[in-house]
Amino acid sequence: MVATPYDQYLVAGKITGVYGIKGWVKIHAFLDRPTDIAQFAQAYRRPGGVAKPIKLLSVKPHGKGLVAQIDGVSDRNSAELFARCELLMPEDVLPELEGEDYYWYELEGLRVYTQAGTSKVLLGEISSLFETGANDVMVVAACEGSLDKRERLVPYILENVVLEIDLEAGEMLVDWDPEF
Repeated sequence: MVATPYDQYLVAGKITGVYGIKGWVKIHAFLDRPTDIAQFAQAYRRPGGVAKPIKLLSVKPHGKGLVAQIDGVSDRNSAELFARCELLMPEDVLPELEGEDYYWYELEGLRVYTQAGTSKVLLGEISSLFETGANDVMVVAACEGSLDKRERLVPYILENVVLEIDLEAGEMLVDWDPEF
C-alpha cells in the first residue's frame, strides 16, 4: 500500500503508548467492537502527515483498552515511533446506513441553523459529537457568519431537536433557543 492522502480515511483509533519490551503498543479504539480494529485499521498517520500502511498482527483486550503487535516491530524503541499515531480505516469499509442514520464524521462540519421567526439563524458548525448515555450531543462551535462566538452543546435528538439534515447542502436545522 502506497502512502495516500489522509482525507481518504477515517480515524478508527489511536496508539496511546508502548507496552512491554517486545514492540507491542497500547491502543484506544473508537469502534463499537474495539477488537475489530485489527480487521479495519489499514494505515496510520502522524499529525500533519499522510496515511502509511500498517498491519496489526495480534490485538488483545488489556484493561480499558487494547494492546497490539505491529508487523515488523519487535522492540520497544521501534514501537515508540508509533506512539500518538492515529489508526485509520478506509471510508468504504463502513456499511451503508439507512433512513435517518448518519455516521458522526458525516455530521461534523455541518452548519447548524435554528428558526427565529421567519428567518434562519446560524448557530455555528458541528466540530464534534460525544455520547452521554441518554443521547448524543453535538458541539456547535462559532464560525464565520454565526450569531455569536459562543460554543453550544446541542442534543442530537431527531424530530425533537434536529429537524432536518441536508448533507449535500452541508446544513442542519434544529429547534434550539439561540440564547441557550
